[in-house]
Amino acid sequence: MNFCSECGAPVGLRVPEGDSRPRYVCTKCGAVHYQNPRLVVGAIPEWRDGRILLCRRAIEPRLGKWTLPAGFMENGETTAEAAARETLEEACAHIEIGDMYTVVDVPHVSQVHVFFRARLLDEDFYPGDESLETVLLAEDEIPWRDIAFRTTLVTLRRYYEDRRAGAWRFHALALPKPH
Repeated sequence: MNFCSECGAPVGLRVPEGDSRPRYVCTKCGAVHYQNPRLVVGAIPEWRDGRILLCRRAIEPRLGKWTLPAGFMENGETTAEAAARETLEEACAHIEIGDMYTVVDVPHVSQVHVFFRARLLDEDFYPGDESLETVLLAEDEIPWRDIAFRTTLVTLRRYYEDRRAGAWRFHALALPKPH
């Protein structure tokens, strides 16, 4: 960051009074500019026969790989609203949001990924602008080696473990930086 978004003056990196971390602080108006992790929010859209909806990405990163419908949360929306919006945008699918299922910290990229269980309301879905393909898949049909993101992979693994156990639990975890 080079300039203040409040007044346009240059910013400098320093520890503001009462803080413990270096922040960008405006040299003119004193505004402190916090840079915090971004939220990625998505859903596990479940169909009544146990299959879930996956999307094959039409954009980078991970073009051509498979993922759950998810994306960056927008200002002014709840996490549940963001999950429903992303599902509509990526798979043109309507869902009923269920319980929050996973919260995955990804500190090396300053992100937190949140996934909700969701009920797919009908089979009328198709690829949105960010997807090449959308399909309902059972566990044994999932292209595990072609999953786009580790957060999706971890969420899917937990989902099927809980499904087999017959008990749905909330999962909070952190992913280490890949080697």
